[in-house]
Amino acid sequence: MKNLELKDIIIFDGECNLCNGVVGWLLKFAPQDSFSFIPFQSPNGQKLLIEHGFSTTSLDTVILIDEEGIKTHSDGFLRIISKIPKWQRVAALLAFIPKILRDYIYITASRNRVKWFGQSKSCTIRLQ
Repeated sequence: MKNLELKDIIIFDGECNLCNGVVGWLLKFAPQDSFSFIPFQSPNGQKLLIEHGFSTTSLDTVILIDEEGIKTHSDGFLRIISKIPKWQRVAALLAFIPKILRDYIYITASRNRVKWFGQSKSCTIRLQ
């Protein structure tokens, strides 16, 4: 896991088309080398899930590990986009939405992501 300590770590479902699309968007818009993207299915992903007490069989949220700790669900998503200069205002505005409502929307999308967007047999980025 070379150089992971220098970047924020995003653990995601590497077989989810929505998740892979978001990762592609982040690769395009986030400052270069801001994040390490680790599919939960990869050896490093499995290791990190175990270390932080998450299930290793499925993933229902993006997990951000940064200098402030671990963020999941809508808090994780907002923290991620807040690190992209052009999206900081959007993140700040979305943060005004009550967490219970943000998480309800996030969890609904998470539960339906494969039905709505499909599933891939492999991750679109190199497994770490």
